[in-house]
Amino acid sequence: MSKAFASQADLEDKKITFEQLSPHCWAYTAEGDPNSGVIIGDKYIMVSDTTATPAMAKDLIAKIRTVSDKPIKYVLLTHYHAVRVLGASAYQAEGATEVIASRGTYELIVERGAQDMQSEMERFPRLFRGADSVPGLTWPTIVVGDGTPGRQGSIELDLGGVKVQIWHPGMGHTRGDTIAWVEQEKVLFSGDLVEYEAGGYTGDAQLQEWPATLEALRALEAEALVPGRGEAMKGNANVNKALDYTQRWVTMLYEAGKEAAAAKMDLKAAMAHTRQRMDPVFGHVFIYEHCLPFDVSRAYDEASGIKHPRIWTAERDKEMWAALQG
Repeated sequence: MSKAFASQADLEDKKITFEQLSPHCWAYTAEGDPNSGVIIGDKYIMVSDTTATPAMAKDLIAKIRTVSDKPIKYVLLTHYHAVRVLGASAYQAEGATEVIASRGTYELIVERGAQDMQSEMERFPRLFRGADSVPGLTWPTIVVGDGTPGRQGSIELDLGGVKVQIWHPGMGHTRGDTIAWVEQEKVLFSGDLVEYEAGGYTGDAQLQEWPATLEALRALEAEALVPGRGEAMKGNANVNKALDYTQRWVTMLYEAGKEAAAAKMDLKAAMAHTRQRMDPVFGHVFIYEHCLPFDVSRAYDEASGIKHPRIWTAERDKEMWAALQG
């Protein structure tokens, strides 16, 4: 029996949690939907990941306004995916003057932002409610670093009473992943570099490099984490649990992809081979069935020597889905 395309059948609203993790840091999570992070200083507020549309961003803004009336001056794009960035314009009325992204994210928006917007809107109809409120692609006003991983390309924002460090720690979910780190409170905002009890989308990933990037995050010894999807993690042991979960997903997926490529399986056979490994471990988690076909496609490509991910278009999405989930 054919499965409904991507998340088109996922139309039930999720329970929103807006939770304080430290004196200045908050998590906005929604039962496996994309998370956002909020850092509230004495002068300014920063939001990490904007939600999918300006209409959807209104709920996050309303939550912020229950605890602070300070200007939401900064918006951070942890990566380029439309579901994370297209709500950015909603914050302009709240004081936003700066949109921050890494060099890699900026380049990916230039290269494939338009295709990604169309593709993701068709994958996630519930998350793109109010899509007519999106004015177009979101472009950064501050570009961090030169694409080289590490803190040497970082910037630091002073929000008043709290400082936020922003840098590209390494490739993983995309080649432009960017984190926010509040060192004085040991809180990490990872974007989709880290997930917990939710599908890890790797359709645009750099799978070979991702484990080392996770270890760079582990070395921060965070005491709280806002992952890309899943509950906010409190305490270093729970932060490590989320890192381990993501590490296991990435490693298991890529190993299966390498085995399939070495055996010269076709993509459908590669999907079946990967399912044998991953279904028993991850088959129960949120958006597993959505992510897996895209993940298998990318793992097979990377294992076959395609280092730079092929661009997903709405047409390619449907063709792949019919082949692997039909």
